[in-house]
Amino acid sequence: MFDTRRALATALAAAIASAMAAMPAHADTCAASTNCNTTVTFTVSAGAGLQITVPNGPVSVGTGSPNGTISGQIGTVTVSDQRAAVTATWVAQVSATDFTTGGGTSAETISNSRVSYWSGPATATTGTGTFVPGQTNAASAVVLDQARTAFSKTSGSGNNSASWNPTVVISVPAQAVAGTYTGVVRHSVA
Repeated sequence: MFDTRRALATALAAAIASAMAAMPAHADTCAASTNCNTTVTFTVSAGAGLQITVPNGPVSVGTGSPNGTISGQIGTVTVSDQRAAVTATWVAQVSATDFTTGGGTSAETISNSRVSYWSGPATATTGTGTFVPGQTNAASAVVLDQARTAFSKTSGSGNNSASWNPTVVISVPAQAVAGTYTGVVRHSVA
């Protein structure tokens, strides 16, 4: 019997709380010279989340000779962070596949270990925080035989974005055969 009364009391309390929550707000009455408070709420919604946009390909970075270097910018890469997060940090990474021509035999392949990348500085940013280029200049270029940091945001909050126009450098081996080589430069963000 005691458990039944407790269950009924709990159910009644929950029903009263629910009914009160559903009731419209009413005016607060306060004495003169005192603060009379009204609680106000609103919602800030997040957008599309965290995403990265890269140039449409194919993108040609130039022409060169065996035992030479080919270098060119691939176009604007943009990270857009619409999470409206308290800690709005992210890291964009980059890597590359091997580049091949013709049938892709060993003589027709330039390894990704001969492909370098440097982000350069931001071409545009929005929002607050610290935006950090992965490689500010050609001297700090990194080899794309594994995932490397392309750009990052290390502090700040709320929505933000960063754009950069990276340069890809290919060190063409002496034994490279003539042809148009194709590979993929992969960007990601997390």
